[in-house]
Amino acid sequence: MVYKFRVILDAEEDIFRDIAILDDDTLEDLHNAIFNSFGFDGMEVASFYTCDETWNQEDEISLFDTGDVPGEQKIMSDYKLSDILDEENTKIIYVYDFINMWTFLVELAAIEEQTAGAIYPETLFSHGEMPDEALEKNFEAENADDFYDEFEDGLDEDDMDMFEGDDSYEDYGFEENWN
Repeated sequence: MVYKFRVILDAEEDIFRDIAILDDDTLEDLHNAIFNSFGFDGMEVASFYTCDETWNQEDEISLFDTGDVPGEQKIMSDYKLSDILDEENTKIIYVYDFINMWTFLVELAAIEEQTAGAIYPETLFSHGEMPDEALEKNFEAENADDFYDEFEDGLDEDDMDMFEGDDSYEDYGFEENWN
Protein backbone atom coordinates (compact mmCIF):
# COMPACT_ATOMS: atom_id res chain seq x y z
CA MET A 1 0.00 0.00 0.00
CA VAL A 2 1.01 3.62 -0.52
CA TYR A 3 0.70 6.20 2.24
CA LYS A 4 0.04 9.74 1.04
CA PHE A 5 1.07 12.42 3.51
CA ARG A 6 0.53 16.15 3.66
CA VAL A 7 3.56 17.67 5.40
CA ILE A 8 2.84 21.22 6.60
CA LEU A 9 5.57 23.58 7.81
CA ASP A 10 4.60 25.34 11.04
CA ALA A 11 4.88 28.88 9.62
CA GLU A 12 2.85 32.01 9.01
CA GLU A 13 2.52 31.26 5.28
CA ASP A 14 0.97 28.13 3.78
CA ILE A 15 3.92 25.88 2.97
CA PHE A 16 3.37 22.18 2.45
CA ARG A 17 4.39 19.14 0.45
CA ASP A 18 2.37 16.07 -0.46
CA ILE A 19 4.50 12.92 -0.31
CA ALA A 20 3.70 9.35 -1.37
CA ILE A 21 5.69 6.57 0.30
CA LEU A 22 5.24 2.82 0.79
CA ASP A 23 3.60 1.69 4.03
CA ASP A 24 6.47 -0.71 4.77
CA ASP A 25 9.08 2.05 4.47
CA THR A 26 10.47 3.33 7.77
CA LEU A 27 10.20 6.63 9.57
CA GLU A 28 13.80 7.22 8.48
CA ASP A 29 12.67 6.91 4.85
CA LEU A 30 9.91 9.46 5.55
CA HIS A 31 12.48 11.72 7.24
CA ASN A 32 14.63 11.56 4.09
CA ALA A 33 11.64 12.29 1.85
CA ILE A 34 10.62 15.30 3.96
CA PHE A 35 14.01 16.99 4.17
CA ASN A 36 14.59 16.42 0.44
CA SER A 37 11.18 17.80 -0.54
CA PHE A 38 11.73 20.96 1.52
CA GLY A 39 15.28 21.50 0.24
CA PHE A 40 17.29 20.78 3.38
CA ASP A 41 20.73 19.19 3.13
CA GLY A 42 19.96 16.41 5.63
CA MET A 43 22.96 17.22 7.82
CA GLU A 44 20.95 18.08 10.94
CA VAL A 45 19.46 15.91 13.66
CA ALA A 46 15.71 15.27 13.53
CA SER A 47 12.97 13.51 15.47
CA PHE A 48 9.40 12.44 15.00
CA TYR A 49 6.92 12.78 17.86
CA THR A 50 3.75 10.81 18.18
CA CYS A 51 0.79 13.01 19.03
CA ASP A 52 -2.92 12.96 19.67
CA GLU A 53 -5.69 14.24 17.39
CA THR A 54 -5.08 17.86 18.46
CA TRP A 55 -1.30 17.71 17.80
CA ASN A 56 -0.29 17.43 21.48
CA GLN A 57 3.23 16.01 21.46
CA GLU A 58 3.77 12.59 23.04
CA ASP A 59 6.69 10.16 22.53
CA GLU A 60 9.93 11.03 20.70
CA ILE A 61 11.36 8.80 17.98
CA SER A 62 14.84 10.08 17.18
CA LEU A 63 17.08 9.60 14.18
CA PHE A 64 19.92 8.26 16.35
CA ASP A 65 20.07 6.28 19.57
CA THR A 66 20.72 8.85 22.29
CA GLY A 67 20.04 6.56 25.24
CA ASP A 68 22.46 5.57 27.98
CA VAL A 69 22.47 1.93 26.89
CA PRO A 70 23.23 1.39 23.17
CA GLY A 71 20.36 -0.37 21.40
CA GLU A 72 17.88 0.25 24.22
CA GLN A 73 16.14 3.16 22.47
CA LYS A 74 14.16 2.48 19.28
CA ILE A 75 14.97 4.88 16.45
CA MET A 76 13.37 5.93 13.14
CA SER A 77 14.81 3.01 11.21
CA ASP A 78 13.16 0.57 13.67
CA TYR A 79 9.61 1.70 12.83
CA LYS A 80 7.73 0.85 9.67
CA LEU A 81 5.20 3.54 8.83
CA SER A 82 2.39 0.98 9.12
CA ASP A 83 3.53 0.21 12.70
CA ILE A 84 2.53 3.64 14.00
CA LEU A 85 0.29 5.27 11.39
CA ASP A 86 -3.03 3.99 10.04
CA GLU A 87 -6.64 5.10 9.50
CA GLU A 88 -7.05 5.68 13.25
CA ASN A 89 -3.68 7.31 13.99
CA THR A 90 -3.02 9.75 11.18
CA LYS A 91 -0.87 12.47 12.77
CA ILE A 92 2.77 12.77 13.71
CA ILE A 93 5.06 15.76 14.35
CA TYR A 94 8.47 16.09 12.68
CA VAL A 95 11.22 18.41 13.93
CA TYR A 96 14.32 19.01 11.81
CA ASP A 97 17.41 20.86 13.09
CA PHE A 98 17.13 21.39 16.83
CA ILE A 99 18.92 24.74 16.61
CA ASN A 100 16.40 26.30 14.22
CA MET A 101 13.50 24.01 15.19
CA TRP A 102 11.88 23.55 11.79
CA THR A 103 8.60 21.96 12.85
CA PHE A 104 6.25 20.08 10.54
CA LEU A 105 2.78 18.68 11.04
CA VAL A 106 2.60 15.39 9.14
CA GLU A 107 -0.80 13.91 8.42
CA LEU A 108 -1.69 10.69 6.64
CA ALA A 109 -4.23 11.84 4.05
CA ALA A 110 -4.83 8.62 2.10
CA ILE A 111 -3.92 4.96 1.83
CA GLU A 112 -4.03 3.73 -1.76
CA GLU A 113 -2.89 0.90 -3.97
CA GLN A 114 0.61 1.13 -5.38
CA THR A 115 0.78 2.51 -8.93
CA ALA A 116 2.68 0.23 -11.33
CA GLY A 117 5.99 1.75 -12.39
CA ALA A 118 5.92 4.51 -9.76
CA ILE A 119 9.06 5.14 -7.72
CA TYR A 120 8.56 5.83 -4.02
CA PRO A 121 8.99 7.99 -2.06
CA GLU A 122 7.73 10.71 -4.37
CA THR A 123 6.88 14.37 -3.86
CA LEU A 124 3.44 14.67 -5.45
CA PHE A 125 2.76 18.36 -4.87
CA SER A 126 4.69 21.35 -3.55
CA HIS A 127 3.12 24.59 -2.33
CA GLY A 128 4.93 27.64 -0.94
CA GLU A 129 8.54 28.74 -0.59
CA MET A 130 10.63 27.99 2.49
CA PRO A 131 11.23 31.08 4.66
CA ASP A 132 14.80 32.08 5.54
CA GLU A 133 14.20 31.36 9.23
CA ALA A 134 12.00 29.00 11.19
CA LEU A 135 9.07 30.38 13.16
CA GLU A 136 10.22 31.25 16.68
CA LYS A 137 8.86 28.82 19.24
CA ASN A 138 7.68 29.72 22.73
CA PHE A 139 8.33 26.78 25.06
CA GLU A 140 6.17 27.42 28.08
CA ALA A 141 4.25 24.84 30.02
CA GLU A 142 0.50 25.32 30.29
CA ASN A 143 0.68 25.01 34.08
CA ALA A 144 3.96 26.89 34.66
CA ASP A 145 2.49 28.91 37.56
CA ASP A 146 1.50 25.71 39.39
CA PHE A 147 5.16 24.62 39.45
CA TYR A 148 6.12 27.38 41.88
CA ASP A 149 3.16 26.68 44.15
CA GLU A 150 4.52 23.18 44.80
CA PHE A 151 7.61 24.66 46.47
CA GLU A 152 5.93 27.48 48.35
CA ASP A 153 6.53 26.98 52.06
CA GLY A 154 4.74 30.11 53.29
CA LEU A 155 7.90 31.52 54.89
CA ASP A 156 9.25 34.99 54.21
CA GLU A 157 12.28 36.97 55.49
CA ASP A 158 10.56 37.80 58.81
CA ASP A 159 10.10 34.10 59.53
CA MET A 160 13.88 33.57 59.42
CA ASP A 161 14.18 35.35 62.78
CA MET A 162 13.54 32.00 64.45
CA PHE A 163 17.14 31.02 63.66
CA GLU A 164 18.74 34.07 65.32
CA GLY A 165 20.61 33.37 68.52
CA ASP A 166 20.88 29.65 67.82
CA ASP A 167 24.53 28.89 68.57
CA SER A 168 24.26 25.13 68.08
CA TYR A 169 25.82 25.39 64.62
CA GLU A 170 29.54 25.83 64.06
CA ASP A 171 30.78 28.24 61.41
CA TYR A 172 33.11 26.17 59.30
CA GLY A 173 34.03 29.09 57.09
CA PHE A 174 35.33 28.89 53.57
CA GLU A 175 38.97 28.07 54.25
CA GLU A 176 38.36 25.07 56.50
CA ASN A 177 35.93 23.50 54.03
CA TRP A 178 38.20 23.60 51.01
CA ASN A 179 41.69 22.94 52.28
